[in-house]
Amino acid sequence: MMKKTLFCLLAFLVSLSLFARGGKETVTVEEKINVITMAIPVDPDGLDPMLTAAASTFQITSNIYETLITVDEKGNLEPCLADSWSISEDGLSISFYLRENAAFSNGKKCGSEEVKESFIRLMSPESLRCKDYSFISEIETPDEKTIVFKMNEINVAALSSFAYPWAAVVDTEESNLKNKPMGTGPYCLSSWVPQEKLVLALNPYYGKEVKNDGFVLVVMPDLTAEITALEAGEVDVILITGDLASAVENKGYNILAAAGNGLQLMAMNNKNEALSDVRVRQAINYAVDKDALIEAVWWGYGEKIGSHFPVVLKEYVDLSDAYQCDKDKARALLKEAGYENGLKLRMDLPKNYQEYVNAGLVIASELKEVGIEVDVNIVEWAYWLSEVYVGRNYDLTVVGHTGRLDPYALLVKYLSTGSENYFNYSSSEVDQLLGMYKTELNEEKRTEYIQTIQRILSSDVPALYIQDPIQIFVSASDVYGFASFPINIYKFKDVYRK
Repeated sequence: MMKKTLFCLLAFLVSLSLFARGGKETVTVEEKINVITMAIPVDPDGLDPMLTAAASTFQITSNIYETLITVDEKGNLEPCLADSWSISEDGLSISFYLRENAAFSNGKKCGSEEVKESFIRLMSPESLRCKDYSFISEIETPDEKTIVFKMNEINVAALSSFAYPWAAVVDTEESNLKNKPMGTGPYCLSSWVPQEKLVLALNPYYGKEVKNDGFVLVVMPDLTAEITALEAGEVDVILITGDLASAVENKGYNILAAAGNGLQLMAMNNKNEALSDVRVRQAINYAVDKDALIEAVWWGYGEKIGSHFPVVLKEYVDLSDAYQCDKDKARALLKEAGYENGLKLRMDLPKNYQEYVNAGLVIASELKEVGIEVDVNIVEWAYWLSEVYVGRNYDLTVVGHTGRLDPYALLVKYLSTGSENYFNYSSSEVDQLLGMYKTELNEEKRTEYIQTIQRILSSDVPALYIQDPIQIFVSASDVYGFASFPINIYKFKDVYRK
């Protein structure tokens, strides 16, 4: 009996010793084998998706929380927290059907009432995105797994609004989501050392496949330091710019160069007397070698475009070669328009964005070759916003635009009476097509309208459409599954070590 007692005591002491030294019960996320480490340039400004506008923050929160629906790499809508959805015949309501056994990372169930409370919070004045969801007139929860959003008027862009990361479903009973996020996503926050790193552990209540054991995000503002850390095996995934691509090529890394959902262009003020003539705008397009421009400014990492539409969206029409560089043709068009003896224009460039300043200088040099003298004016960002974008007091400017999932949100900038139409562009045909799109329930017809608008813009060229910028992700040779999406999200759950 004494031997048995001593044996049990010894076993107990050994188990305590193992536990204290980091036995199975105390293994941290970072000690596990299949944990992926990624370098990020900035620390998030909090982890409450409704109280941030930072893309870098959404890339993290999209893994802690879930939206009702999400997107694939091409922008197609997919199930997420909701297994399926339906739109009423009159187009005035959208119903989502939640997946079984959905729960927050604290174990609390997430049913239709919890989703409703989250959206009430999203639509409150405290939310940064409340105006984006003013189209919702009523929210109904007919049963625990069904939530219905009603609208007073048809809004074909409404469905995609539920996929953006700021529409994530949160546990509204948690009072400090900024520092203690509580969602239904594949991960939960394990630890966060500001300006240093975040550790994401698996959400035990997620209930769906995750291909790794956790994710560590290390804050590294310096891109060169990121490459050094990758080479040393300290991080597994980094995001770099084109000028550093040569530093990682031919070294066995997995490199993903993917066009983002955005575009860069040189806008022209169509109210300017010369620029109101389509022949002058076309001459400018013929004068610029876009391939050489992309190579010179972005090291060749850009997808050339010919209209105001990113290549990643399914409605995209390839019009990139509509204007091959032809300076003789540019001069002929300028002569036809009455500017044989030259033309002077002012170009305002935002000081805060060096790539746009560089692009503007290259374009100005090319325009000079065909007789267009450009006075380059480098301005502060605040001036650009107030005088160029809002005040429309400019001739030419180079800038970028972020993409959206629904084409209307992209192209409404060209609505004649639109507040965002800083091009001062006017086309009755484009106005009519945008109006028809807003109320058209047939997807094929909507696609037809959008593709027609792209072709009109390519012909009228209210801007010099340059490129859809390419992002370059680099991962260790044994790390796979990282992908780029047309909105500001990452899907860490699909990344794994082979």
